Amino acid sequence: MMEEIKEFESRIDVTDLHKSVEEIKQELKKVIVGQDNLIEHLIIALLSNGHILLEGMPGVAKTLAARLLAKTVDAGFSRIQFTPDLMPSDVTGTMIFNRQSSQFEFREGPVFSNIILIDEINRAPAKTQSALFECMQEYQVTIDGTSHPLPAPFMIIATQNPVDHEGTYRLPEAQLDRFLFKINIDYPSLEEERTIIDNHHQRKHVVGLDTVKPVLKPAELAKHKATVAEVVVKDTLVDYIAQIVHATRTDNSLYIAASPRASLSILESSKAMALLRGRDFVTPEDVKEVIVPVMNHRITLTPEVEMEGRTTADVLDQIISKLDVPR
Repeated sequence: MMEEIKEFESRIDVTDLHKSVEEIKQELKKVIVGQDNLIEHLIIALLSNGHILLEGMPGVAKTLAARLLAKTVDAGFSRIQFTPDLMPSDVTGTMIFNRQSSQFEFREGPVFSNIILIDEINRAPAKTQSALFECMQEYQVTIDGTSHPLPAPFMIIATQNPVDHEGTYRLPEAQLDRFLFKINIDYPSLEEERTIIDNHHQRKHVVGLDTVKPVLKPAELAKHKATVAEVVVKDTLVDYIAQIVHATRTDNSLYIAASPRASLSILESSKAMALLRGRDFVTPEDVKEVIVPVMNHRITLTPEVEMEGRTTADVLDQIISKLDVPR
């Protein structure tokens, strides 16, 4: 990364940002083995003011990764376990009658924090999932006609089991569209599996979470987000992003295409990706790197294409290959 930085004179001072990114990576890698792609996308979502959805089979460290990232930020944290009987008020809060004042008062729910871990989000029905719509998009909760702003920073990291897993509900499209990224977590390789076992043995039953310390304060995070906003994006790349998203709406392989929110998500995550690569400007490669995690949960294949064994990544690769790359 540092070699890339030396190739040109950056117009933006990214020294503090890169220091924070490297510190977060070092803390996460104390416990997480491999998964460099996951770690990088978690950091990009944090810098891009976006929410992230982690999908994988039980036991592949989805919850652990979310909790570790939250611990690296010196801010409020809460965890909500989604279950079939969870009610919307259990998430957002509810009105409580105060006998002393003879008035109803709003009692905040666990969503009123900075980084929220929602474990197994697809274990709860749509009624409860819909409680997150306003939180994730407008950063507020409205109860009885009164809006209550959520604290800043605010980020949701949700985990889910594969949608065909027993006891799960498919997330509504409106819910999925509010996530910046959806990251699929695979099983570790044989060598990574051995390292995981060895690390656990060497810690002598010390909980891995206890070895991670906060390295980023909310004020510093706000400064880094402002830096992301200053990254240069040429008009040709804006056209490129628009063409990619528009192409999903004319592709016969897709039943549901990407929304305009997808375009904005590609833009913001590409800018953060550029900074992580040591540049203050976006390149087509930055856009290509974020396309799949930004789009794979926003588009839906037709049944015929699914039966052929193709994936959303296959369709997105085909769409990109047909477009001229900006120079």
